[in-house]
Amino acid sequence: MKPRLSIIALTIAALAAGAALLAWPRSTWPLLAVLGVLFGCLTLNHHKPLRFAIALALLLFFIPAAGTHNTFLFELVTTMGIFAAMSLGLNIVVGMAGLLDLGYAAFFAIGAYTWAIFGSGQASEFMSGSFPLPGWPFFYTFAALAVITGALTGTLIGLPALRLRGDYLAVVTLGLGEVVRVLANNLDHPINFTNGPQGITPIERPPIHWMLKPLEALGLKATPALAYSIFFYLLVLAVIGIVVLVNVRLDRSRFGRAWVAIREDEIAARSMGISLTHTKLQAFATGAAFSGVMGAIFAAKQLFVSPETFTLLQSITILAMVILGGMGSIRGALVGAMAVTLLNIEVLKSFSDFLIHLRQTGFVLNLGIASYNFANLSDQIEPAKYERMIFGLILVLMMIFRPSGLIPERRHRLELGEPKKGACQDTNGGACGPA
Repeated sequence: MKPRLSIIALTIAALAAGAALLAWPRSTWPLLAVLGVLFGCLTLNHHKPLRFAIALALLLFFIPAAGTHNTFLFELVTTMGIFAAMSLGLNIVVGMAGLLDLGYAAFFAIGAYTWAIFGSGQASEFMSGSFPLPGWPFFYTFAALAVITGALTGTLIGLPALRLRGDYLAVVTLGLGEVVRVLANNLDHPINFTNGPQGITPIERPPIHWMLKPLEALGLKATPALAYSIFFYLLVLAVIGIVVLVNVRLDRSRFGRAWVAIREDEIAARSMGISLTHTKLQAFATGAAFSGVMGAIFAAKQLFVSPETFTLLQSITILAMVILGGMGSIRGALVGAMAVTLLNIEVLKSFSDFLIHLRQTGFVLNLGIASYNFANLSDQIEPAKYERMIFGLILVLMMIFRPSGLIPERRHRLELGEPKKGACQDTNGGACGPA
């Protein structure tokens, strides 16, 4: 399809999907259509300002307008945003620098506990003072502090793994990540820092009274639940914008080129004067910083944190987002986070609910030559129960048929892609030129 026709088609699709979402805010299919348009905005390589405008219209108008009638939309898209920021951070470590990190959820935990301890009464267990700290201005202060604590933790975890590669590096980071979770689970004695497996709740949120009058001016019933849903949705979008901007700048900087050089060949990178120690630590620290700030936002949004949230499975899920989207690709990390979160939270659950409804109503599927009564369907046949198996199968198929991911990194596309249309191709390996 020609570039002009493709952007026209994308615009029409965006308007149709947005109108459908406004008409049926509680239905899954309009949401899938909107996310499909966002996927198109990320995959097209031309008309960048128009693609950006279409994405903004969907994110800042259609989804919020539909979310006022179905707050689950805010919950789903906010969760996507949190995982997107973390997948962008892990993409630096795994995709750009080529360092396999299986303990990435540890930085998420560090950021979450950074605010949870002081944003609740938990800090009074081991120090004197007035706790919890008020949400204004301390939530924003501790969110910034979570960036620093995440980066420091990433540096400390990266230090013992500097001389390792491949599987050995993965095992070490896995172990160090589990150390953080186990510490959070057991630091309730002799001094109660984390409240152990019981977790910490309630956690303070920043005040949002300044949002109530604008929402009422728009004709909305400004309940605290709705206001906070909108607030965290917009906050996560703002942080995502900053994270994407930082990623783009890093990818085009000498740091990004150094990470790619290490990924491709450490010996060659060292011979060119790149410090492996400093460059690897920079990758670990940068990726951990993104995860740390999202941990603080997650703690305030959920009002509760516990060690069970930050398991190895969480790290593997984020790694799967990077692999599915395309390692080293910024757009791929966003798409991977969107696809995996949607699959886990919405698609499989909705399909399972649909099958349960058919079974309970005794629906009979009649195809003429054969029929089937869904009342006989086993209660074990529910996709939500097999989400890890289904997702594992998707990853296996991706590795077989599209190992570079849904949106391959630009460098990989140049290495693996076909020559441009009109380019000279000499099948004999000779130089191209006039006959």
